[in-house]
Amino acid sequence: MTSDFAVQLRAASLRVTRPRLAVLAALRDHPHVDTDTVIELARAEHPTISHQAVYDVLRVLTDTGLVRRIQPAGATARYETRVGDNHHHVVCRSCGAIEDVDCAVGDAPCLTASNDHGYVVDEAEVAYWGLCPDCATHRIARDPEGRG
Repeated sequence: MTSDFAVQLRAASLRVTRPRLAVLAALRDHPHVDTDTVIELARAEHPTISHQAVYDVLRVLTDTGLVRRIQPAGATARYETRVGDNHHHVVCRSCGAIEDVDCAVGDAPCLTASNDHGYVVDEAEVAYWGLCPDCATHRIARDPEGRG
C-alpha cells in the first residue's frame, strides 16, 4: 500500500516523504479522525514526526485533493482518503462517530438544488444526523419508556 501512496503523491507532483506516507496510512486505516488522532497514529509509526509536520501534511494533502477535510456542524474537522466520489456522511449526535453514506441518487452532485441561482453545481455535501447503533442501544437501555 505504501507504493500506492507514493504513486498518488507523485501524481499530485508531491515528494514522497515519511510524514506524508504516515499520514496517508493513518487515514486509510482510520477514516474520519481528527488532527490529534492523526498525530498519534503517525507518531506510532514514526515517533519523531512533529505536530507541525502533520498539520502541514494534512493541509498539502487536502489542497491537492488526496485527502478530504470534513467538518460537520459543531464538530472538529476530520479527514479521510476517500475522495472524488461526492459521498456523504452520517454523524452520531451522541458520540460523534462518522460513517460514509454513498450518493443517494448516483451521479454527482447527488441532489438538484431547487434554485441554483445560476451556479454550476458540481458537488453536494449532506450530513445525516442521528444516533449510531451503540448509542441508540444505550439510550434505550437507560430509558426503555422513551421519556427522556
